[in-house]
Amino acid sequence: MLFHARRAIPRFSLVFVLAIWAAPGWARGPNEPLGGYDPVEHWELDFQSGILWRAGHNGTDLNYIVQPQIFTLMSPFVMKTKLGGGDLVMRSRYSLLLEPITKGPEHYYLGFSASGILEWWDLARTRALFFSSGGGAGLMDSKGYEVQGAQGQDLNLNWFVYIGARGRFSRGFSATLGLLYQHVSNGGMDKVNPGLDAVGPMVSFGWHF
Repeated sequence: MLFHARRAIPRFSLVFVLAIWAAPGWARGPNEPLGGYDPVEHWELDFQSGILWRAGHNGTDLNYIVQPQIFTLMSPFVMKTKLGGGDLVMRSRYSLLLEPITKGPEHYYLGFSASGILEWWDLARTRALFFSSGGGAGLMDSKGYEVQGAQGQDLNLNWFVYIGARGRFSRGFSATLGLLYQHVSNGGMDKVNPGLDAVGPMVSFGWHF
C-alpha cells in the first residue's frame, strides 16, 4: 500500500503542475494581468501543507516523516525586470513553521524562517515558476539523549530550498505545487547533533491582498 502511494505522488504532482501551467487568462489579453490585478504588487498570505521523508546520508539514520503546515507572508516585489516574455520578480518571504513529526523519536518542530523568493511570472500574471532558499530557528521535543540518532537539544536551526510552479485562478487566489528540501540541526550547539535532511512535495493556496 505504501509503495503504491509513493508511486502515486509523482503522478499527482505532474498532473497538478500541468494544470497550473495550462491555467487560462479568462477573457484577458495575453499581456494583461488577470482581472486587471497584478499580484506581485500586493502582499500574499499562503498556507502550505505537505509531507517530507528523510533523505541523504549526512544526517540521522532514523527514518523520519515530517508533515509541515506552513503559513507564509510574501511582500510586494522589491525587484522586477523583464525576462523571457515575462517578468523576473524578487519578493520577501516570512514563514511560521508548524511541523508534526509523524515518524521519529520527536513529535514536533515549531519555528520560523525568512528568505527571498525569486519568481518568473508571465505577463498575464496567471502562471509563475519560483525558487526560494533561506532559514531560521525553532524548537522541538528533542530525544537525542534517550534515542540514538535523535536530535540533541530543543533549540534547532533550519535551512531550506523550495522550488515549484504557481497558477493564479482569480483576482486574489492562487495555488502552488512545489518540492521542499529542509535541513534541521542544532548547528553544533550540542555534542549530539545528527541533523535531519528531509524532502517531499508541498501544496499551497494563496490569498493576495
